[in-house]
Amino acid sequence: MARLPTLAVLGATGAVGTVMCELLTGRRNVWGEIRLLASERSVGRKVRCRGEELTVQALTEDALDGVDVAMFDVPDEVARHWAPIAVRRGAIVVDNSAAFRMDRDVPLVVPEINPEQVANRPRGIVASANCTTLTMIIAVAPLHDEYGLRELVLASYQAVSGAGQAGADTLHDQLAKVAGDRMLGARTGDVRQAVGDDLGPFPAPLALNVVPWAGSLTDGGWSSEEMKLRDESRKILGMPDLKISATCVRVPVLTGHSVAAHAVFATEIDVEGAREVLRNAPGVIVVDDPAAGEFPMPIDAVGTDPSWVGRIRRTLDDPRALDFFVTGDNLRKGAALNIVQVAELLAEDLTRP
Repeated sequence: MARLPTLAVLGATGAVGTVMCELLTGRRNVWGEIRLLASERSVGRKVRCRGEELTVQALTEDALDGVDVAMFDVPDEVARHWAPIAVRRGAIVVDNSAAFRMDRDVPLVVPEINPEQVANRPRGIVASANCTTLTMIIAVAPLHDEYGLRELVLASYQAVSGAGQAGADTLHDQLAKVAGDRMLGARTGDVRQAVGDDLGPFPAPLALNVVPWAGSLTDGGWSSEEMKLRDESRKILGMPDLKISATCVRVPVLTGHSVAAHAVFATEIDVEGAREVLRNAPGVIVVDDPAAGEFPMPIDAVGTDPSWVGRIRRTLDDPRALDFFVTGDNLRKGAALNIVQVAELLAEDLTRP
């Protein structure tokens, strides 16, 4: 029997790294040794993974020796520095940052859509997509396969945990400040006054509010999150000229990104046929009964692996267009699960006779 590959988890004590360890515990075991690596401030911490307490080690070059696959959940600049080092030490890197996603020599892989691309890795790196893209593309891809996608218009509703622990802490702190005053939100400026300067990583208060902005400013007034939805979707689907327009909105939800999608196809859409396509799609669950009050919502999707899809309806003015709503846990399929799935594809390849 072939030796089981050695796995390293970089950023093991972060929000996504913690979920990766949980997933490694609950999924089929395809790994030999597992090493948990993190920055100096986390060294020595104990993390439960695969039924045992593992001690977090410092991220050093020596710690990468003998590693076959390294799962990265670290900031972009850390990934840019350490991913090539890990590759030189013999590892295949699965990276969750934005550092390599649009590199032509780095595949952007969603196992339910383009698993064959893991073999196309001349730099020794496989990238995982942005959490909002992953939530949405799982539903769009099977519809594209059936009907031929021509255009996407997207509006995202992104949870604060997408901005890390600071985002979650900011929302909780703001909610505590506004909870006791039922008149807040009735006058201009009253919510801002109640919240004060406690904006955290956001440009405006999130409590009792939505903010039509996520990411950083790019050319033409587009945000980086909006450009990720456009560019990453094109690359995953292999459609470099696909028309995509996105508006990203931050909402007062702790975990679970949502997207309202308007998709135009090459052929006329049959709604029941589209529902059946989605019911049979891997990684998708259909929750679509408005009469019974059943919708895909982040409070239900949180802690689960699939993308939840509903509000499926044919556009009134175009028989080739479909409107639907999709939500999913941005820390699971939006990040940790996709990385783990890609790593498992690599493990299968490494142990194949």
